[in-house]
Amino acid sequence: MSKRLIPYITLDGNAREAIEFYEEALDAQLLFIQTFGEMPENPDFPIPAEVKERVGHATLKVGETELMFSDTFPGSPFSSGNQVSICITTDSVEQAKKMFDALQQGGQVGMPLQETHFSPAYGNVTDKFGVTFQMFTEARS
Repeated sequence: MSKRLIPYITLDGNAREAIEFYEEALDAQLLFIQTFGEMPENPDFPIPAEVKERVGHATLKVGETELMFSDTFPGSPFSSGNQVSICITTDSVEQAKKMFDALQQGGQVGMPLQETHFSPAYGNVTDKFGVTFQMFTEARS
């Protein structure tokens, strides 16, 4: 079982600009980028045309570490200053559930831990200290 903590920066429509900036400023390498329009379609949750070019998820390699990014989905809450969260990445659904359950004690769940198209167990929670964590479980190949 592995665990990693990765800073996750959420921006309001300018994630691509930030990624390009950090690539240059930090001598970083783009590992992955996917727009909302490139994500699998869900008829229950259609993606408006104006959102399709926003970054749904991206990862930069900075030295031996990673930095993750996304844009908000229009209508999602955003305020400058709270756009950094910590992404806990694990390869164990059981470990993800254990950590998520512990972090939600006295905190507030933003998205319940659940299977998504990109993870067998993903969710986010703001703990009792006001720190927001994203729980990401890597899919086993």
